[in-house]
Amino acid sequence: MLSMFGLIGGLALLIYLTMRGMNLLIVGPISALFVAVFSGMPLFPQLVEEGAANFVGNYMSGFSGFVTAWYMMFLLGAIFGKVMEDSGAADSVSEFIVDKLGMKFAVLAIVAACAVLTYGGVSLFVVAFSVYPMALSLFRQANLPRRFIPAALAFGSVTFTMTSAGSPEIQNWIPIQFLDTSPVAGWEVSAIVAVFMMIFGYWWLKRMITKAIARGEKFEARKTDPMMEKRELPHPLMGLIPLIVVLVISFVFHDSLKQSALIIALLGGVVSAYLLNRKYFKNFWEALSEGTMGALIAIGNTAAVVGFGGVAKAVPAFQTAVDAMTNIPGSPLIGAAIAVSVIAGMTGSASGGQAIALPLLAPHYMDMGVNPEALHRVAAISSGALDSLPHNGYVVTTVRAICGESHQDAYNPVAAVTVIVPLIGVAIAIVLFSLGLGI
Repeated sequence: MLSMFGLIGGLALLIYLTMRGMNLLIVGPISALFVAVFSGMPLFPQLVEEGAANFVGNYMSGFSGFVTAWYMMFLLGAIFGKVMEDSGAADSVSEFIVDKLGMKFAVLAIVAACAVLTYGGVSLFVVAFSVYPMALSLFRQANLPRRFIPAALAFGSVTFTMTSAGSPEIQNWIPIQFLDTSPVAGWEVSAIVAVFMMIFGYWWLKRMITKAIARGEKFEARKTDPMMEKRELPHPLMGLIPLIVVLVISFVFHDSLKQSALIIALLGGVVSAYLLNRKYFKNFWEALSEGTMGALIAIGNTAAVVGFGGVAKAVPAFQTAVDAMTNIPGSPLIGAAIAVSVIAGMTGSASGGQAIALPLLAPHYMDMGVNPEALHRVAAISSGALDSLPHNGYVVTTVRAICGESHQDAYNPVAAVTVIVPLIGVAIAIVLFSLGLGI
């Protein structure tokens, strides 16, 4: 009972302090300590046998494991974004879009750019780094409230692309090893749900922005923004080519190198951006330095939350919650959706929700005769809903480290398009599969 109170209380504390704007490098350990104390978890490695659960060991294992796995991608992604910004390539592309499509399509351009890169295999975190300079430029030129930039980036990255059939993102690939399916499992239903999320989510995002403008909100420049000065910019094509290079290289090497393909892809993007636009840089080496510092802040914030998950997963209450979620009576697809989504919410990770739930769900539901393709698609879509609570690593990185916004200002629009829209999407998927579509 105390352990469950600690788990729920720690998660609530993490969300509350995050929303209040506290530093995540402090909030993460404090919230994890709350969980550990109420669960009776020893605090230090020296107090337990080697390999046994303890607060410091589990927290730092989660923290350092994330840094080890993602540092190079965060570093190169942040540098790529800064290189695109400093060379004027991002401004050039954004001005071209505005000239050709008009200001009213600025948000659509950002969503489309994120969607193409995500579906092309570029990591969600890296997409936010890469597209943010263009998004900032577009919002500035269209005079839109900048607090909606995180929602635009997130909507294009973690909704209709991340969990759809054919997506190279890990959230679409985890179910394969447990269900013996393919990346395009349940593609008929997936296509319908993706189109719904695309149209409804974009309509909702535009509606929120329109209402904010009607209240008098507008773009507010900051001292830290790159200056919009009248200077010669590269041709828009020179700004698009580095993005295409990242997309093509990541696609070519994705199957053989998995996430490590991004290292080659982003390095190719940085090199191509420099070679094509070198005469337009204001200060190339300063851009590299700023990108490096940005990467350190972003990965530190995210790892602080992942460390909390490392402690939460080791306490008795977590296993109790998982057992309860994976034994929900009624339709197996509804039970699977709830289990994956709730566990993803507790861990702040879509992939974590699947990796914990599916080893338990898959054999049980397969023995019951549940269609594996339907289960694959429902698990994938549902993992991308409650995972986007305020403490989610991607949300924290995008809102705080990349866009420089507060959760109080920016999170509600993010929640609308990345929590509510996917929840409706998974409900539609369950209904369609129950009616026999795609089975």
